[in-house]
Amino acid sequence: MTESSAPRAAGRPGPRGGRADGTGRTDGRGRAGRTGRAPADPGEGERLPSPGFAYGAQTWREIAHLLANLPLGVAGFTYVSVWLYAGAALSVTVIGLPMLALGLLGARQFGKLERARARVLLALPVEEPSPIRGRAHGGFFPWLWSSLKDPVGWRTVLYSLIRLPWGVLTFTVTLVSLFAAWPVLGWTARLLTHGDRAMVRGLLSPSDELERRIAELESGRGRVVDTAAADLRRIERDLHDGAQARLVALAMDLGLAKEKLLEDPQAAAKMVDEAHGEVKTALRELRDLARGIHPAILTDRGLGPALSHLAARCTVPVTVTTDLPHRPAPAIEGIAYFTVSELLQNISKHSGARTARVEMWRSGDRLLVQVRDDGKGGASPDGGSGLTGLAERLEAVDGLFVLDSPPGGPTTVTAELPWRERPVG
Repeated sequence: MTESSAPRAAGRPGPRGGRADGTGRTDGRGRAGRTGRAPADPGEGERLPSPGFAYGAQTWREIAHLLANLPLGVAGFTYVSVWLYAGAALSVTVIGLPMLALGLLGARQFGKLERARARVLLALPVEEPSPIRGRAHGGFFPWLWSSLKDPVGWRTVLYSLIRLPWGVLTFTVTLVSLFAAWPVLGWTARLLTHGDRAMVRGLLSPSDELERRIAELESGRGRVVDTAAADLRRIERDLHDGAQARLVALAMDLGLAKEKLLEDPQAAAKMVDEAHGEVKTALRELRDLARGIHPAILTDRGLGPALSHLAARCTVPVTVTTDLPHRPAPAIEGIAYFTVSELLQNISKHSGARTARVEMWRSGDRLLVQVRDDGKGGASPDGGSGLTGLAERLEAVDGLFVLDSPPGGPTTVTAELPWRERPVG
C-alpha cells in the first residue's frame, strides 16, 4: 500500500464511497450497467382490468394486437411457405442457396415488425438482435454462409409458421368475446397476450447474452479505433508544430553559424550558443510529448509513483492512496494512469477546488479508481465534454465510469477497469 501527497496536501483520506464490486454497477450516465436485469414487462405487473364496459388504453392495445394476429399470421405463413418451397426446389441450382439467404433476410424484417408491434401494443421491452456480421469479412461466400446459418432468421421462420394457427385462435376468441363475452374480454385479452409475449420473447429476442455482448464489443472496437486515430493526429500535430519546427529553425541557425565561422567568429559563437538553447528546448518538448504517449515513470516504477508524480504537478493539493497487491497488465495500467491524469487536469482547470484525493484499489477481478475534489461541482458528461470521451474509452475495454457531481460539490468520479494480470517476464 502506498500513500503520498503533493507538497501542499493536507487532511486525512476520506471514505471510499461508491465502490463498485461487480453487482449493481452503473455506467457514466447513472444508468444500470451491463450486469443489470432487463426491466419487467409492464403488462405483467399490472392488475387485470375490472369487468365492465370501460377498459383502459393498455387493454384496447392488447385487443388490437390480437385482432391483427390473423392477417399478419397469414402474411408471414404465406411468405415463409412460398420461400421455403421455392428455395428447396431450386437448391440444386446456382440460385437456390442465394434465394434461401435472401429469404432469411426478409424473415428478419418480419421479425423486426413483430418486435415493434410487441413494444407498442404489448408494452414488451424486447431488444433488436445484432446484425449479420459476415459482410464485414468481404466477399459473396462469407455473406452467404453467415446468412444461411443466421439463428435469428431461422427462429423468425419458426415463429411465422406457428403464428398462423395461433392467429386464427386468438382472432376468433377475441372477436367472439368482443360481441358475446364483453365482461370477460379484458381477462381473455390479457391471458392470450401473455402467450404472444412468451413467443416474442422466446423466438424473436436476441439469442442470448453473448449476442448482446458481441454488439457491445463491436461498438467498443469502433471507439478504440477512433480514439487511436485521434491520438495519432494529436501526436503528429504536436511534432509538426513543436519539436519539428524548432529543429528546422535550429538547422538554419547552425548553417548560418557555419558560414560566419571564419568571417565573424564571435557572431558564430553567439549563434551556436543560441542553437544550444534551442536544442534544450526541443529536448524538453520531446520529453513532454513522450510523457504524453507513455510516461517512463509508469513503465519503470508502476502506478503508485506515477500517480504521485501527477499529483505533484497538479495546481490543487492532491493526496494519493494506492492499495494494489501487484502491478496489473501494462494496458490497464496505462488506461488507469491517463484516466487520473485527465481528471486531475479537469480539477485544475474547472473545479475551483482546494483539495483533491485519488484512491486506487483492487476488488476481485476489477481495478477501481476514485477521484474526489471539494470544488463547485456541476460537472456533466453531456455536450461532448472530455468526460464523455473518457467514459467511452473505459467502456471500450469493458470498464465503467460513474460521475457524482451535484451543484455546489463535492465531485466524485469512480472508474472501474477489468483487472488483468501482468505477463511474467
